[in-house]
Amino acid sequence: MRRASHLVLASLLALALAACATQPAPDLTPPPGKRLDAKTTLENGPRR
Repeated sequence: MRRASHLVLASLLALALAACATQPAPDLTPPPGKRLDAKTTLENGPRR
């Protein structure tokens, strides 16, 4: 019985550590710019 209680406590500790693990860093790259269509490019010139 004592061995079972140690096993339960160890598994709870492992779950707690897994829940507190660091999350991967979020992707902070900006989304790509809006593409201009051909008419807008001809009227306004190419975007720089």
